[in-house]
Amino acid sequence: MSRDEKVEANDTAEYVTFGDRVSSFYEQEPRIRMRMTVAGKTHPGHVRPNNEDHFAVVRRYRGRELMVSSLPEGLFEPTEDHAYALAVADGLGGCKFGELASLLALQTGWELGGAEIKWSMKVNEREIEEMRQKAEVFFRLVDQTLHAEVRQNPRLTGMGTTLTACYSTGPNLFVMHVGDSRAYLSRQGSLRQLTHDHNLGQLLVDAGEAAPDSPIVKKMHHVLTNVLGGPKESVKVEVHHEPLADGDRLLLCTDGLSDLVGDEDIARVLAERPDPDGACRALVDLALERGGRDNVTVVVANYELDQESRG
Repeated sequence: MSRDEKVEANDTAEYVTFGDRVSSFYEQEPRIRMRMTVAGKTHPGHVRPNNEDHFAVVRRYRGRELMVSSLPEGLFEPTEDHAYALAVADGLGGCKFGELASLLALQTGWELGGAEIKWSMKVNEREIEEMRQKAEVFFRLVDQTLHAEVRQNPRLTGMGTTLTACYSTGPNLFVMHVGDSRAYLSRQGSLRQLTHDHNLGQLLVDAGEAAPDSPIVKKMHHVLTNVLGGPKESVKVEVHHEPLADGDRLLLCTDGLSDLVGDEDIARVLAERPDPDGACRALVDLALERGGRDNVTVVVANYELDQESRG
């Protein structure tokens, strides 16, 4: 064992081995790349005059290309890694500018992305924990932006927004969530909700005080308990890490879909429509057929192993 790798007897709690330092900066596991195809669709519905939903999908990339060298041509092959950020936001406040709140949330997210000191394409246990911490900071900054806008323009008082965002890099998916929009993962025909609804109806269900399909829950599920730009400058961020598999499908949606289309029907549509664009159109159309009482927004992404990762 080298001197760098020896543990000092009087300082074992703070000692970091050379192997630990390597894993902090360089990926040691085989590289796994995932290819994503995605589509999104939003519609104001049949009742509301304006659309307070917004969505965005961003591709991030890191690449290398040798420009000048004395070394033989082809020794350094160009490389490019990709990461993807997907988000839906459902503005609150109706005439109190819910549309502006959801727009500001996504716009602020874009600006914060350009100001990041560090953003990683590789994931290990340390990076997973750091991502959780970053999500807390990210959502708090978005929340502060909305409150600052209200302070500058008091007529906006009451505006707020949900925000459900996913970040995928390689076979790792991070789900970050506030409000009652949703993220689902479809794997081999089985649909699983990844997020938890932050509303009073769900709170009653969690406390065992009401059944999920009871009238009181249906009445209270529009009363949000956690929202960006809410009455207080305090937001609790739900963060999950999910390993991705070849063939997985990710669905993000606002409650304009989930209120009218149950999980069984969502799973059926995804099974019938393998392409993201067709799935988005079919899901939005189904919500509209069932009344379209709210704005409805859907984003569907398909994940496939890159050919290099298949070996």
